[in-house]
Amino acid sequence: MRFFFYAVEVSIGTMSDKKVKKILIFSLAYYPHVGGAEVAIKEITDRIQDIEFHMVTLNFSEEKREEKIGNVFVHRIGSGNGKWNKYWYQFFAAWEARSLHRKYHFDGIWAMMAHSCGIPAGIFKTLHPEVPYLLTLQEGDPLEHIERLARPVWPLFKRGFTKADMVVAESTFLGRWARRMGFTGPLEVIPNGVDAERFARVQHRVLNTNVVTLVTTSRLVNKNAVDDIIRALQLLPEHVTFTIYGTGPDEIMLKTMAKNIGVETRVKFMGHVDQTRLPVLFNECDIFIRPSRSEGMGNSFIEAMAAELPVIATQEGGIADFLFDAKRNPDKETTGWAVDRDSPKQIAEAVKEILENPEQVVRVKATAKKMAVEKYDWNLIAEQMRSLFGTIIGI
Repeated sequence: MRFFFYAVEVSIGTMSDKKVKKILIFSLAYYPHVGGAEVAIKEITDRIQDIEFHMVTLNFSEEKREEKIGNVFVHRIGSGNGKWNKYWYQFFAAWEARSLHRKYHFDGIWAMMAHSCGIPAGIFKTLHPEVPYLLTLQEGDPLEHIERLARPVWPLFKRGFTKADMVVAESTFLGRWARRMGFTGPLEVIPNGVDAERFARVQHRVLNTNVVTLVTTSRLVNKNAVDDIIRALQLLPEHVTFTIYGTGPDEIMLKTMAKNIGVETRVKFMGHVDQTRLPVLFNECDIFIRPSRSEGMGNSFIEAMAAELPVIATQEGGIADFLFDAKRNPDKETTGWAVDRDSPKQIAEAVKEILENPEQVVRVKATAKKMAVEKYDWNLIAEQMRSLFGTIIGI
């Protein structure tokens, strides 16, 4: 009997002493500064409770130097939102990571996006080759633009790819980029997720062709081509209006353009909106549109599909993985209406086709919603990422 209790005590002690695996994340920004990459990190790490996550990120203003956000211990470096801080981060993040590694003994590192974190991750991996390194690609800017900016530090930039033990790309488009940049190891395509159920729960209104509202949720930058939507309004009836949720450096230019071409009263600039409000706001709109000039993937498209909005988009970059057009992709189930980049005329034609074919719209929306819910839910994405982490760090 004494032996039995001794064995139980030893077993319990062994379980409680089991080393918790730790992963260090490199991310240029984090909450409260939020974009698609930051949302992805939080949604994934919040769902993985058996791994301890740490992060080296940039201190843009007066955030705490160290704090826990969700399931991530955040370590901020730098001070203020200076012009050169993001370049400074590329090198000093690696040294901060080495210091943290001496304290926490990380089992793996995870870099979020090559253009912002590949350099520090590659430097750290060079100095600590025994620590597995996962690189995630979520770049949305044109790749030629990213590569042009990286030319002064090209060898270090490429090292961010070639030193990785595994790459996760959010689209096949970005997966091809990883190969072109010299990565030869295991590569998985895992898209960003959305809270599909939250968007799907909102009952969408029936399309009223008498008052039609186009909507986009976009950063107001050149790559998102909001200017093409404004130009397309000239080719559409007066009752078609355009609502924009988002801010960015092109806002003044876009407002001036709307005024100059005579559609100012039909364009509403609503500014930044909290993500939690989008399902209800989508319910007040009729057609989602973003004719991107470049796109790594684009969560907004999937959110709109889950909310049962017909979607108009280009098939640039990662959009081609999920937006299938009846004419351009006859071998796939239709999920939206595709247009060429820089083509306001095709945008106007797609809007008219949607308004003139309500039965087709019902079928397409149902197919797109099914895909969004079944393939892009965050729970599924987190499960896939947990499996990859387990493979890399040996869980």
